[in-house]
Amino acid sequence: MPPNYKPFVRVYNESGITGGLAVLPHDQRVGRKGSRYDTTTGRVTMNLQGIKDRVGRLFTGTYHSIRTKLLICFLIVTLIPLFSLGGLSYYQSAKVINSQFGKYGDNAVAQLEQQTSSALGRMKQTAETIYSYLLDPSHSGIGAGTPSTYGDIMEKNDFESLLKSLRTQLTAGIYIITTSGYYYGENNLDVNKLGNIPMWSTKPKAYAGTYWLGFYKQDHSIKSSDSDNVPVIGLAVPIHHPDKAQDGSIILIEESAEELLRSYAKFEADTHAHLLITSPDGTVVYETDAPYTPHDNDVTWSRTLGVNQWTMEARVPAKAFYQSSGVIRANTMVVAIVSCLLAFGIAYLFSSRFTSRIRTLKDSMQKVSFGKLDTRTPIEGRDELGSLDMSFNRMVTGVQTLIGEVEQSERLKKEAELRAFHYQINPHLLFNTLNSIQWKARLEGAEDIRQMLYHLTMVLEGNLDISQELVTLNRELRMIGHFLKIQEIRYGEVFRYELDCDEALLPYLIPRMTLQPLFENIFFHAFTDGQGEIHVKVEEDHDELVLTLRDNGAGIKEEKLAQLFSPEMKRKGRGGLGVRNADQKFKLHFGPLYGLKVHSIKGEGTTITIRWPKKEESFDDESRVH
Repeated sequence: MPPNYKPFVRVYNESGITGGLAVLPHDQRVGRKGSRYDTTTGRVTMNLQGIKDRVGRLFTGTYHSIRTKLLICFLIVTLIPLFSLGGLSYYQSAKVINSQFGKYGDNAVAQLEQQTSSALGRMKQTAETIYSYLLDPSHSGIGAGTPSTYGDIMEKNDFESLLKSLRTQLTAGIYIITTSGYYYGENNLDVNKLGNIPMWSTKPKAYAGTYWLGFYKQDHSIKSSDSDNVPVIGLAVPIHHPDKAQDGSIILIEESAEELLRSYAKFEADTHAHLLITSPDGTVVYETDAPYTPHDNDVTWSRTLGVNQWTMEARVPAKAFYQSSGVIRANTMVVAIVSCLLAFGIAYLFSSRFTSRIRTLKDSMQKVSFGKLDTRTPIEGRDELGSLDMSFNRMVTGVQTLIGEVEQSERLKKEAELRAFHYQINPHLLFNTLNSIQWKARLEGAEDIRQMLYHLTMVLEGNLDISQELVTLNRELRMIGHFLKIQEIRYGEVFRYELDCDEALLPYLIPRMTLQPLFENIFFHAFTDGQGEIHVKVEEDHDELVLTLRDNGAGIKEEKLAQLFSPEMKRKGRGGLGVRNADQKFKLHFGPLYGLKVHSIKGEGTTITIRWPKKEESFDDESRVH
């Protein structure tokens, strides 16, 4: 291959048809749809302009059918209210649910704070009652050791009676533990096991006031029983009074915490919250067992107990707090998706039903454009598309009828032209011959023959003049007059002819040589020896002319009358053909709605009615319709 050779390649347009030749570098060849084949790499790459054209057509809707557009519009109209109402409903519902849940959590924490404060208040009031009793100077018999005298024993019994009177159903224990290890209260306390209480050993010795031990298991009984290890909440009140024997003793009050802990657990289960109770110094008094990592977006409810300034804090993860609204959101999304699918299905069915009728009409129109004029579209409704289908069917029927009429007119025209060529003779030779015979008859004195030849010449002159197919009614009637003169010379004055025509109608046009064949049929078939009556009446009916030709001759048989206008009718003798030819001339010039109508009764005569539109000869030899 020469080094400077650049091959000619065909460039394809968007339809894939060769649009011409172009010269490109030999290492690149252009393919269809804007793709380019690189011979060096063997890869086909997309032309950037081709990609832009495709994207442009995609967004301008070239690829979208009317069904797709209807589907998109239907979905937009359906989904916008659906999503708007769904979003508004979700927003309002979530707002109400979150508000109610927040109020519920806040009220629940307030109830827990009230229950806890009530329990702590009872314990503190019991401790204050015992503390006041011990500081009373009249109760000097209560010492730090074991009672040794009768008075000490009686004092001990009175004190323990007080302790029993202070007990309630929730009281788990009331004890006064002295510095010597001796205690007052129920005989079920093992003082050595008090160290099992987590916060017992951490209390300062010089602590003044109340010291809350928090929640713990009551496992400091002397003997184990079913009631051991029950959860309790404890309060330790050190006694500081140097003048009293009870100085340094501790009041221990324990109350059952089962009901309180059940309330905590129920709250945690209902709200999925993490409950934390801390003392003012930060010591954790109670905390939910499940591990928990605080986050900044947690929802927090907090209360401070007025009895001992404990802080009760409940934290709910944002996910758990908004779980209810999340369920509503999920349900809303499910309903929205189902509604979308339902709307898409309904829109698809509707658009398919709608566009299928349009597609059927389009296919029918395409078939008609290919020449299949027998195509009809089914009418499936009474809507606008049904009216369009009916109009299309009527249009195709009209086109089919019009084409048939045009074909028939062309056929009649060709037949008329063939007959004109067939019967065409040399008029000059005929006229010269007839004039010679006429002069010969005049020289011989045969006046009847001369007049007959004169009228025959006039008739032939009008018939053989084929320069005009439409002549005035006056000229056609004048030719009939010459024809009747010939018949009068032939038969004598044995027939009567009447003409009723307004002179204003004489200038209107009529096909040439249409009345004479009808008069010939009268003399050849209807009359015997030329005897009879002929009536011709011409009148106007709006924009049309009506000519009535009536005779009282022999009439026409019914079976022959039925086949008079049939193109398959075979001519017998000299009759029948003139009527059909005259009818075809009117149809050829004025259309299939016009022509002859024949009414005849055998033995009573025949009536021929001719109807055609009014046309008048113009000065420029053209016809115009009135």
